[in-house]
Amino acid sequence: MKQGTKLQGIELRRITMPLVAPFRTSFGTQRERDILLLRVVTDDAEGWGECVAMTEPLYSAEYVDAAADVVRRFLLPALVRRQESGGGLTANAVGHALAPVKGHRMAKAALEMAVLDAELRALGRSFATELGAVVDRVPSGVSVGIHDSVPELLDAVGGYLDEGYVRIKLKIEPGWDVEPVRAVRERFGDDVLLQVDANTAYTLADARHLAQLDPFDLLLIEQPLEEEDVLGHAQLARALRTPVCLDESIVSAQTAAAAITLGACSVINIKPGRVGGYLEARRIHDLAVAHGVAVWCGGMLETGLGRAANAALAALPGFTLPGDVSGSGRFYRTDVTEPFVLDDGHLAVPTGPGLGVAPLPEVLDELTTRTEWLPLADV
Repeated sequence: MKQGTKLQGIELRRITMPLVAPFRTSFGTQRERDILLLRVVTDDAEGWGECVAMTEPLYSAEYVDAAADVVRRFLLPALVRRQESGGGLTANAVGHALAPVKGHRMAKAALEMAVLDAELRALGRSFATELGAVVDRVPSGVSVGIHDSVPELLDAVGGYLDEGYVRIKLKIEPGWDVEPVRAVRERFGDDVLLQVDANTAYTLADARHLAQLDPFDLLLIEQPLEEEDVLGHAQLARALRTPVCLDESIVSAQTAAAAITLGACSVINIKPGRVGGYLEARRIHDLAVAHGVAVWCGGMLETGLGRAANAALAALPGFTLPGDVSGSGRFYRTDVTEPFVLDDGHLAVPTGPGLGVAPLPEVLDELTTRTEWLPLADV
C-alpha cells in the first residue's frame, strides 16, 4: 500500500477444514482446523491473512476465538488510529501500530500478512521478492504425527517417502521416542533426513533418556523442554550430540538473540504466526544467519494462503534445512486455493503479486461457517 492509501475495513471469516487423517502430537489430536481468515480491503487492493491459532490454547496461549476478539476490539482500532494520525498505513507500520497490545502474536501476524498482501498486490510485487527469496522452489519436509503402533508409523513414513518428501519429522513424547526412531532408521536407512519434535513434552531430568537418540544421526530434536525453559535447553544442548532446535521458545528476534547467546539452540524453527508476522520472521532469519545458526520454516497446518507465504519465506538464503512446507494433500483433500503439489520433493514459490494465490470463491463459501465485516466507520 503506497503512502496515503486508505483502509476501508476488514472481513473476519471463519472456516472449518477437516483433515485427511487425525494428527496427533504430544499436546493433543487434531481432526479438523477451525481457521480465522482476514480479508483487508483498501482503496487500492484487498489482501488475505491467515491466523494459525488453534481452537484451544494447547500449542500456545492463543486460540482462534480470542484472536478474532482481539482483532475486533483492539488491533483494528489501533490501525485506525495510525491511519487517522496521518502516518500512513503500510505493512511495515503495522507492527509499530499494534505494539501497545501485549502478546497476541498470531492475531497480529494474520493482520500484518493481510496488509502486506494488499500492499504488494497494489504494487504488483510478490511476497518472495519482498522478503528476499533467492530460489524459485523449496525442499519439502513432512511432519508425521504419533501413531497407535510402530507398524502404522512405518507405513505412514513409507508413504510420504514414496510421495517424494525429502525430510521426515517424527512427533515424539515420553513412551513414544527411541523405539519409533530406531524402527524408522532400521526400515528406511541412514540416508533419510530425519528429525524429531517433542512440543515441550520432556524435562531436563530426561536428558539421559533423550541422549539415547544420539546414535540415530538426527538432524535435530525440536523443543524438548517447556517454552520458558531456555536455560534448561542450554544445559540439555551440552548433554546431547543431537542438535537442539527451538520452536515455541522463539517468539521474537529478541528471544532468538537471547537463546543463541545462551547456547540454548543451534537451529531455529521459524513460524511467522508464532513470532508476530513475516517481517519479524525475516529479522530472525537475518539474526540467525549473522550468528551461523541454521533455520527452517515450520508449519501450522496452513491453508494454501499461509502455505504460499511460508514457501516465499523458506526461499530466503538462510533456510538451509527442509521445512514443514508440505503439499496441500498432506492435510487437506480440498484446499481453499489451487492446491500446492509436490514436484520432485519441492514446492514452487508463487511469483504473482502479493501471495500469488487467492481463495477459490466456491470452495471458500462451502467451508465458511461465519463472516463479519468490520468497516472503519464502525470502529
